Amino acid sequence: MKSIVVFWCFCIVGICYVYAIDSNRVDSLLLKLDQSIKKRPIYMEQKELRLAKLRRQLLQLISEEEHFAILGALLDEYRSFNTDSAFYVAEEREQIAMRLGNREYIDNARMNKADVLGMTGMYKEAMDLMRNIHAERLSKNLRPYYYHIYRTIYGLMADYAVTKYERKLYTELTDKYRDSLLLVNKDNLLIHTLIQSDQYNVRNEYDKAICLLTDYLAQQKEYEHDVAICAYTLSESYRLKGDKEKEKEFLIVSAIADMTTAVREYISLRKLAILLYQEGDIERAYSYVKICMEDAAACNARLRKLEILEIFPIINDAYQQKTEKQQEQMKWTLASISMLSFFLLLAIFYVYKQMKRLAVARKEVIDTNKRLKELNEELHLSMHKLKEANHSIAENSYLKEEYIGRYMDQCSVYLEKMDNYRRSLGKIAATGNVEELYKNIKSSKFIEGELKEFYANFDNTFLQMFPTFVEDFNALLTNDEQISLKTGERMNTELRIFALIRLGISDSVKIAQFLRYSVTTIYNYRTKVRNKAAGDRNLLEQEVMKIGKSKD
Repeated sequence: MKSIVVFWCFCIVGICYVYAIDSNRVDSLLLKLDQSIKKRPIYMEQKELRLAKLRRQLLQLISEEEHFAILGALLDEYRSFNTDSAFYVAEEREQIAMRLGNREYIDNARMNKADVLGMTGMYKEAMDLMRNIHAERLSKNLRPYYYHIYRTIYGLMADYAVTKYERKLYTELTDKYRDSLLLVNKDNLLIHTLIQSDQYNVRNEYDKAICLLTDYLAQQKEYEHDVAICAYTLSESYRLKGDKEKEKEFLIVSAIADMTTAVREYISLRKLAILLYQEGDIERAYSYVKICMEDAAACNARLRKLEILEIFPIINDAYQQKTEKQQEQMKWTLASISMLSFFLLLAIFYVYKQMKRLAVARKEVIDTNKRLKELNEELHLSMHKLKEANHSIAENSYLKEEYIGRYMDQCSVYLEKMDNYRRSLGKIAATGNVEELYKNIKSSKFIEGELKEFYANFDNTFLQMFPTFVEDFNALLTNDEQISLKTGERMNTELRIFALIRLGISDSVKIAQFLRYSVTTIYNYRTKVRNKAAGDRNLLEQEVMKIGKSKD
């Protein structure tokens, strides 16, 4: 018995924990939605700029085919933004198609008109246009659009049907065109996902629809209009399943995408407002439904205006009642505060005399504490600078000692070599063999050999002090741009340049003199390597200076 009680306690705690996580996520998304609404003017301005750019393209000297294509892009922008403009663009496309005599263009333009008419609730006019278009003569690209329009219009007619017979008839037709869409839209991942999930919902297979839509949304990184549509469909799956919290979550995701993509014809924000109203969040519900009403009016989306008019008076009345109640409470609160203020003033007058003496002492304590705090911060800063200076001095001392010892030895060796070279030239000169003497003087073999040995000594010395320099330097570059060395080679020119930078020699002139290259060549090498940086190219040389330093 005891174990059963413990088991149920764990279950209850687990459920509460999951609910708390979901609640926190919903609250976070609501804040993000509010921020998106505040930025709506920016998104609208960006939308207007895109529209203006397309309209300017139409004024250029272009062919009829190009004109038709640009109008198609303009129609896509207007479709969920302004139905009047969208219909005007669709009519203009039809006129161009008629002038060109292109049957495919004509059918496409007429379907555009039917699509817009369906959005405005003019189903009869839309169906009259569609009946003059024959599916069998449409191209493979246009056939999915044909079935989409029929499915959408019949779906809307089923939603607004008055009698059961009409609802059943239009629902069957919707199912028929949904099946056709699934057959012709296998290559379009978005449309196929939406239609398949819609079919799952109709068949009460909500988990399949949720799984399909969740997988698709996981691949989308930005809030685009495709996300808005998919997230809304996912919220419908959760609604049908009875999971109100998840329904609300994905309505918010959909609404955020609607706001950021600057569309005016949408459903998610209105449905979210109804949910929030039912939960008692009247202010948000009123704010959201007001935005919906303004957008529906600006877009001239008649169906959306009718839908909003059903709920707007209810939410508006609740908001007004809440406002009036708050005002009444505020009156009583102000009266209470006034009385309390009077007594508080008397108390303050009495306490003032007592506090006056303490004020001076408190000010002195505060000033002292402030000064101590400043001194403490200065002390910490000085300690930090001193520590850095000690590290730098220790490192520089080590480098200087190491290099002085090595290069004193190397200078001694070079002096001996130069003396030997001088003697060899003297012997040749003593024999009177001028040609041999001139040949030896002109030859660069001796210098090249010495330079090779010099650079080898430099490589060995440097890598003895920084054994992992090559690996650490390559770690700062992208994987496909890392420096690989030839067999027997310890460092190459690129590595030597940045080895000198690590030693504190950053002047390209000095590096060029050291490596016997032109300043331009050294500059090109440095630029080329910086472009290979895995991180910020401008910080590469600062990162190089950190190689070999101890990490405190």
